[in-house]
Amino acid sequence: MEDQREALRKIITTLAVKNEEIQSFIYSLKQMLLNMEANSAKVQEDLEAEFQSLFSLLEELKEGMLMKIKQDRASRTYELQNQLAACTRALESSEELLETANQTLQATDSEHFPQAAKQLKDSVTMAPAFRLSLKAKVSDNMSHLMVDFAQERRMLQALKFLPVPSAPVIDLAESLVADNCVTLVWRMPEEDSKIDHYVLEYRRTNFEGPPRLKEDQPWMVVEGIRQTEYTLTGLKFDMKYMNFRVKACNKAVAGEFSEPVTLETPAFMFRLDASTSHQNLRVDDLSVEWDAMGGKVQDIKAREKDGKGRTASPVNSPARGTPSPKRMPSGRGGRDRFTAESYTVLGDTLIDGGEHYWEVHYEPDSKAFGVGVAYRSLGRFEQLGKTAASWCLHINNWLQVSFTAKHANKAKVLDAPVPDCLGVHCDFHQGLLSFYNARTKQLLHTFKAKFTQPLLPAFTVWCGSFQVMTGLQVPSSVRCLQKRGSATSSSNTSLT
Repeated sequence: MEDQREALRKIITTLAVKNEEIQSFIYSLKQMLLNMEANSAKVQEDLEAEFQSLFSLLEELKEGMLMKIKQDRASRTYELQNQLAACTRALESSEELLETANQTLQATDSEHFPQAAKQLKDSVTMAPAFRLSLKAKVSDNMSHLMVDFAQERRMLQALKFLPVPSAPVIDLAESLVADNCVTLVWRMPEEDSKIDHYVLEYRRTNFEGPPRLKEDQPWMVVEGIRQTEYTLTGLKFDMKYMNFRVKACNKAVAGEFSEPVTLETPAFMFRLDASTSHQNLRVDDLSVEWDAMGGKVQDIKAREKDGKGRTASPVNSPARGTPSPKRMPSGRGGRDRFTAESYTVLGDTLIDGGEHYWEVHYEPDSKAFGVGVAYRSLGRFEQLGKTAASWCLHINNWLQVSFTAKHANKAKVLDAPVPDCLGVHCDFHQGLLSFYNARTKQLLHTFKAKFTQPLLPAFTVWCGSFQVMTGLQVPSSVRCLQKRGSATSSSNTSLT
């Protein structure tokens, strides 16, 4: 008996749920009916407005063409009437001369006949009838103002509702990734003159191949594109790939998105390794500030007080997805990587091949600043450029201003304006380390070396601050300068 009651309760619950679903669906259908009425009235109103616009345009064209006919008729009528009046006057004068000639011929006064005949001859010579053109100045043919609207009529007869645009096709062969820009090119599978604009969406990813349904990064949207190509500029490539998709829109509806594509966005991405920094450096991701009170110590104590412990290792950073094998592990907690006057911090990613580029913007009021590369064997007390394990450009604003290239405790004074933003280009296999004015791409100095160990980006600052820009590709202008080997005098690799 109890089992039957329990089964009946389950049936009641199932029916109640089903009834609720049906009621919800009924409400949805009623709402759809209301929406359909509103949408139907809207499209009908739009249709009437479009046809009224056509009627108005046709009426305007008709009035303009009728006005042209009237103006042409009036002009021709004026010319013909003037010519008619001139001919009438000439005819009247000619008839008078003819009557005078007949009278003179019939006269019997022979004494005055020669004089009268001479006067008549002179009058005939000057008569309007003999200076008058007997060809009409204008034609009565008005065929040049006739019309044939057969083609337009066929076009009007072909009017129909706007179709849903087809999905565009992205042309990978014509698309380009360079200089932290992406130019995407697409085409329509068939010509569609009704397309008003395109919508481009893109997102970053660390996964190669077809885009996945779920990604941590959202789609970014660019609307109102009028051409079949678009260039995204000023991008930061902090992930390995980017997904793209495009859809076409007319004035009524948007079509389906194109098949999404994935483009590789190779760039050198790293962070500053806070565990390697001097205790007087306050490190925040890609920014560093010198703090005389011991910024690093204060940051650690503040994190410990908040229960956060030490800075999270870049290996586990969510922005990069799968950890890179070149990423350096975090340093040990009980000992500073650099100390004394080596106000240094290193990047967290090794350079052991290929070409890499990054930029750094430093505070111009900094008393001392240096940027370059170093072996990870750089000693705790060693300063950048003062040992064989590091290469750098150094800016000194303390007591005496200097701008030098340093390596192995040798320095070369650079004869160039000191930029506020420096670009660093490292070609590991070629053994080239070049520094540029990041804004003008002027080559400042090039080190030529044989790197025997992997390198790390290295920075030093005293009484100042700086910010690093990563996720950058090697600029095309830098590649061209390197290939041409230009500016040799300004890129002397020897130091004195």
